Amino acid sequence: MRGMRACGHAATLAIMLVGIDPCARAQSNYPSRPIHIVVPYPAGGIVDIIARALTEQVGRDWKQAIVVEARPGANSNIGTAAVGRSEPDGYTWLITGPAVLVNPTLYKDAGWDPMQSFKCVGLAIWNQSVAVVHPSLPANTLREFVEIARSKPGQLNFGNPGTGSSIDLTAQKLFQVAGIKLANIGYKGQPPALIDLMTNLMHFEIVSLALALPHIKQGTIKPLAVFTEKRIADLPDVPTIAEAGYPGASYVSWYGIYVPAATPDAIVEKIHDGINKALLNPDVQRQLAIADIPGKPMTLNELASLMKADYEKLTSVVKASGITPQ
Repeated sequence: MRGMRACGHAATLAIMLVGIDPCARAQSNYPSRPIHIVVPYPAGGIVDIIARALTEQVGRDWKQAIVVEARPGANSNIGTAAVGRSEPDGYTWLITGPAVLVNPTLYKDAGWDPMQSFKCVGLAIWNQSVAVVHPSLPANTLREFVEIARSKPGQLNFGNPGTGSSIDLTAQKLFQVAGIKLANIGYKGQPPALIDLMTNLMHFEIVSLALALPHIKQGTIKPLAVFTEKRIADLPDVPTIAEAGYPGASYVSWYGIYVPAATPDAIVEKIHDGINKALLNPDVQRQLAIADIPGKPMTLNELASLMKADYEKLTSVVKASGITPQ
């Protein structure tokens, strides 16, 4: 709001003197300087991959630099809250997953309101994930793993890349549906958790498909089910979560690009159009396909509806899990 107030004062003065609204001019010239997109997670993760694949193309189309800035910490709260406090001028973006919707339910002082602080301006990237275990675990199906977990309540562990992350919420939903309890081991992102799974320090993880596929093909981790609507071409023998017997646990998370809610509509629409154009670019599609991250252009209304639906769905998962806000 500070940026809008400052611009409003400047506009009033300019109109009084020469009849020109500098806010309108700034919007029509947008972008006239580099844009920063904040990734509130460690560099090298799935969100970082998406951000770079997409924004490089938007930057080329606009002939303007878009700088990807990793700002991890506090389960994505630090970077997310910083963007929420930034000037609503279109020069600071946020790319994140469900944490932007659910973290204020998990943390008393997250620093933003899920449905009031941000506007989703584009990018519906569906983050396909897969349930995996170490090859030494005597479970070749998800049902077999569930039976082992039921026989050893709290003795098997789950590598959690962040409370409130899409992986955490997907796992919590599965645990609720399957009626199992695993020891929750926290990590700062998926890569370190995956390393511990490969070295047999973890028993179970849900991992983004893009990160898991190379290790599945090498045989260092064993897939049990994919969290997708249909089987995927790279793992044709691995059932979907519904085929594995747990349709109620089906959830495919998504990542969006957000700006502060007070950002002018003209800038929001330009960002939205730029992102959707980039998603249709063959080079971007090829990069996302290699990483098994399907992208889909959506309208602003569709994105707003998706935000609302996921907010309601995910906050109910948190409440059912009994997690106490920190």
